[in-house]
Amino acid sequence: MANATADADTKLNHVLIDFENVQPRNLSLLVGKGYQVHVFVGENQTKLPFELVEAMQQLGDAARYVKISGNGRNALDFHIAFTLGELVHLDPKGYFHVISRDTGFDPLIKHLRRLGVEAHREQDLAEIPPLRTPATVAEGDKVGVIVRNLAGRGPSRPRKVKTLTNTIISLFKPKLEDAEAAQLIRDLKEQGYISLDGDKVAYKLPRS
Repeated sequence: MANATADADTKLNHVLIDFENVQPRNLSLLVGKGYQVHVFVGENQTKLPFELVEAMQQLGDAARYVKISGNGRNALDFHIAFTLGELVHLDPKGYFHVISRDTGFDPLIKHLRRLGVEAHREQDLAEIPPLRTPATVAEGDKVGVIVRNLAGRGPSRPRKVKTLTNTIISLFKPKLEDAEAAQLIRDLKEQGYISLDGDKVAYKLPRS
């Protein structure tokens, strides 16, 4: 793994992926962009998606797997929290991204931000601010961005309309208004990518 300490004029982005909670198929977004990537896997995890392994190989020394010890309820979360603390100590001026749907990380993130550390929790790699799509792209192009992102999330796709709305808003910079996100959900439905049953969402997406 490359030295985590950044040069004086360089801010590194450190990405810590909670693989038990989020299984990203779009790790290739980070290739060639100078990100340091840590993928945390459970003690009994024996299989990884080809897309993830291929992207990790392309990242080379900038990526590593962290196989945790133990199977306690929050064992992997504690490993992430410990590693995050180590990285902040090594690179206090860096940017830190915990990729997880687990809101239990939020108090720690809030504490770090209060200390002046640039720490964030995102539910998907595409929500990392520098990787978000400009909101100025045409509506049809926005639909394509959303479809590709949802296809890459696998089992981590939003299952409720509210969660899908928040996901769509977070994919663009600056973030979209609720009304535009609602229109994009209607577009997704009309084009056959999703179906709605009350507040529940089902998907019919192309393969990632």
